[in-house]
Amino acid sequence: MRKILYVDDDALNRDILRELLCEGGYDVVEADDGDTALQRLHDTSGIDAILLDRMMPRMGGIEVLKAVKADARFADIPVIMQTAATSRDQILQGIKAGVYYYLTKPYEDQMLLAIVGAALQDAAQKQRLREEVAQHRSLMGLLEQARFRFRTPQEARSLAFLIANCFPEPEAAIYGLHEMLSNAIEHGNLGITYDEKTRLILEGRLREEIECRLALPANREKWAWLSFETDGKTLRARIRDQGNGFDWRPFLDISPERAMHPHGRGIATALRMSFSSLDYVGCGNEVVCTFVVDEA
Repeated sequence: MRKILYVDDDALNRDILRELLCEGGYDVVEADDGDTALQRLHDTSGIDAILLDRMMPRMGGIEVLKAVKADARFADIPVIMQTAATSRDQILQGIKAGVYYYLTKPYEDQMLLAIVGAALQDAAQKQRLREEVAQHRSLMGLLEQARFRFRTPQEARSLAFLIANCFPEPEAAIYGLHEMLSNAIEHGNLGITYDEKTRLILEGRLREEIECRLALPANREKWAWLSFETDGKTLRARIRDQGNGFDWRPFLDISPERAMHPHGRGIATALRMSFSSLDYVGCGNEVVCTFVVDEA
């Protein structure tokens, strides 16, 4: 059973949300203020996600968030912040501090459960990628040049593992490579729009829709390509799909406007976590992921 730390100074809210989360199949650990929340986090093993109220006396939600992200033991735990503070500056403050998703009060019960589920799935996938990348290490550090084609999520995942092991820090590279390769399939060749992906994630049907579109006659021969090259100092992975492209510019930064969406951070996160630069070519159906080795 996944374990949720729920932090709110309002006893009535805690009663309501405890019942909802328990009915949703989660084990709930409660805290009524920021100090208690951090103590619960240290004392309770296996916290999978944190549902955190922003406005609390003494130690507010942003302070709790910063403390969680500053501790390497807890930094990867997704923090979902519930708030009535919806100004751009307030949301941007939370994004910079490391908030994973925003839930704006009031919200529907099913929206909360969908967001918690999406956050847990995303966090679990990142953890699996980091754990599995070590299993794929072999002689990939000797590779200078290669070209591949792929069309399914499974092939994209395997390629991400393979090429990540060419990078000096595979655990960091794997996230960005997997994100870019997945985008080439989902948004590129299969034409799943941003709004469609939002809806499919919240409905729990993204994987089903991908499989359905892959099977369509119009998509059976659609491929995406990955080429890789390095001179030892600079590594480049070029990814191209057969889609119509998109306007990538708004996605290079994490935007407050998308803070309450269950996706839309992948490109910006890949740029910060995995690569030195991301450069889109033409209409946006080709991207060059560059990593420059720091010789200092």
